[in-house]
Amino acid sequence: MKQSSKPPRAWQRMLSGRRLNLLDPSPLDVEIEDIAHGLARVARWNGQTHGPHIFSVAQHSLLVEAMMSSFDPSAPARWRLMGLLHDGPEYVIGDIISPFKAAVGDAYKNVETRILAAIHVRFSLPATTPAGAQRLIKKADMAAAFVEAVHLAGFQEEEADDFFGRPDISLRPFMNLLTPMASDHAEDLFLRRFRELENEGPE
Repeated sequence: MKQSSKPPRAWQRMLSGRRLNLLDPSPLDVEIEDIAHGLARVARWNGQTHGPHIFSVAQHSLLVEAMMSSFDPSAPARWRLMGLLHDGPEYVIGDIISPFKAAVGDAYKNVETRILAAIHVRFSLPATTPAGAQRLIKKADMAAAFVEAVHLAGFQEEEADDFFGRPDISLRPFMNLLTPMASDHAEDLFLRRFRELENEGPE
């Protein structure tokens, strides 16, 4: 059998018609509608969650951004927008659970970092997340992981505390974001929140 001399395809075609090159992503090929559509259909926890619907990365992103505001009510809108988009690359590469990321190593992380930089530039954010924003996003991300693990993924609180740490905020205000929802609803909420944060300005 004759082998093709063409390099392997490295791009993903989006419903918008854009083609995003995973190895050399261009901000010009990033559309928020593609991100929202993809993230609303990617399952957190590899789908191992309770409920009639998946708990999507779009819902997780909304939860993280809401927790950022609770941890730091004065956080700038651009920081919260970076929080909403912190898992943005997963609209094209999927949600890889942390144990597998550790097994794959730097190859996955390098692709993820390049795509996130392209997403940031597309929406007039710094290509690299500033240290202060990164700390706040990480704190909210771990808090979201704790509450998702306990309420959706079957973890005991002590086990989740060992892996993610117990959040030092009341979880009650966030329970409405923990009910897995239909993908079209998650997509709509994600787009709405993106536009609200984008319209708050570049402070």
